[in-house]
Amino acid sequence: MLSIIGLLTIFIIVALLISGRITPIVGLVIVPIFGAFFAGFNFKEIGDFFNSGIESVISVVIMFIFAILFFGVMQDAGVFNPLINTMIKISRGNVVAVAMATVVIAAIAQLDGSGASTFLITIPALLPLYKRLKMNPYLLLLLVGISASIVNMVPWGGPLGRAAAVLGVDVTELWRPLIKIQIVGLLLLIAFAFILGLREKRIIAKKAASGFFDDDLDEIEEDEQNVDSEGTLLLRPKMLWINVIIAVSVIGLLVWGKVPAGFIFMIGFSIALPLNYRSVNEQMDRIKAHAPNALLMAAIILAAGSFLGILNGANMLDSIATDLVKVLPAIIVPYLHIMIGLFGVPFDLLLSTDAYYFALLPIVEQVVTSFGVPSISIAYALIVGNIIGTFVSPFSPALWLALGLAGLEMGKHIRYSFLIMWGFSIVLFLITMAMGVITF
Repeated sequence: MLSIIGLLTIFIIVALLISGRITPIVGLVIVPIFGAFFAGFNFKEIGDFFNSGIESVISVVIMFIFAILFFGVMQDAGVFNPLINTMIKISRGNVVAVAMATVVIAAIAQLDGSGASTFLITIPALLPLYKRLKMNPYLLLLLVGISASIVNMVPWGGPLGRAAAVLGVDVTELWRPLIKIQIVGLLLLIAFAFILGLREKRIIAKKAASGFFDDDLDEIEEDEQNVDSEGTLLLRPKMLWINVIIAVSVIGLLVWGKVPAGFIFMIGFSIALPLNYRSVNEQMDRIKAHAPNALLMAAIILAAGSFLGILNGANMLDSIATDLVKVLPAIIVPYLHIMIGLFGVPFDLLLSTDAYYFALLPIVEQVVTSFGVPSISIAYALIVGNIIGTFVSPFSPALWLALGLAGLEMGKHIRYSFLIMWGFSIVLFLITMAMGVITF
């Protein structure tokens, strides 16, 4: 019964997000509460689940608010303009080259194993370039998400750490056979970005021919000049190198990982704001300009924390993982890890990362090893099959962060990226099997 209620809760939320009929906050808050009531939990228990969920995301909320404010000030001051202009000169405005470069930049940014910092580094820098070239921002999120997912198969990334803990093996040993998969995956993604870039170029040309962009020329002109609502110039060219040092220092501290990310951005913002805008009125204007987006997405992340807290606290996710194995036909049980790997991306819409690795993986490992399949091969099947879908799942706090940074919607992102990500995941999974890393 818990599994049925959990599945219905998740399906209703995903359907509502995709349809765009309600805001994410309403869906993520209200639907799980009804699910928990139907499962027999009272308001006090649901309140405890809520507290647990909020505690799990509060650090992300703090980071998000101050990251938006910090990068907002950096953009206002024109810190990213030289990078954007240089990339345009190198690519000569070539949409295909920008798409391919996005993959490389995201891969480098993901080396610290944190999806949140990857989005914080890549989206503020690349989004203005995408807008200037009229490229679809959902393509940016797609390419960054897949690239970051491939690189996230590192020992210090979450998936391998969870899988190693379940199997009781050394995480570095688990990683070594995956290095070649990561290299192949990134090369494949660069080639795929070339194809997607060609498609995007045709779409832009078609829209330009139809006069689609004529209405927003004034808006783009204003954005490029970095002026506020009163026409005051916001650029601080004399402060460029100081701002670059501040931005690099903040990013360096993020990669270092010894200081909480929210604290880093809080300090960075508190230094950058008065350095660039001296009067209190100017400082308040910058806060007011960027605070609405930050607060809106902070509210969504808190709602997502409530959603995860209720589903985890009510044991719905664990129940789903356990019962999925029980209802499968006996003929496919020896190949269960292959089946789950091939459907790993859709599983990301049903299970959180913790539920996938700590509930589903142990069950699959226990069942399939009885047919002589090595445990480590089972782990590789579930890792490679699932990891590409990390950043198309509403269970990913980092994805909500990315959506907020880019000003995009979860439902539209799922519609744009889901099938592409799943197709790419299946191709990479089959390559991994062909290279002998996954056996059956």
